[in-house]
Amino acid sequence: MTAAVDDDLWSAVGDPTRRRMLDLLLAEGGGTATSLSEQLPVTRQAVAKHLGVLDRVGLVHATSAGRERRYRVDEAQLARAVAQLSSVGAAWDARLRRIKRIAEAIQRSQDQQ
Repeated sequence: MTAAVDDDLWSAVGDPTRRRMLDLLLAEGGGTATSLSEQLPVTRQAVAKHLGVLDRVGLVHATSAGRERRYRVDEAQLARAVAQLSSVGAAWDARLRRIKRIAEAIQRSQDQQ
């Protein structure tokens, strides 16, 4: 793999609720824990905890908006996550191609016996 895998980043985006939150924040240009909780089947408190995880890995950044905090996606960090995913996918594709070639070679040798 060309890029080092950031386990914390992958763990953060591994959760389906957090991925949905990222989708909503991207689509709406940002949001608060309250606005996100209105669109998700979880409480505002749960959304706030998920946002804390996303913030710790740098996928979102918060600014004060009155009594709440407004979150926006850090597109550079998101691009880094996508690059890691692509890198891991390419590495697994290469491994699977090698396994397929080995299996085909074994099959050919068995067919010749």
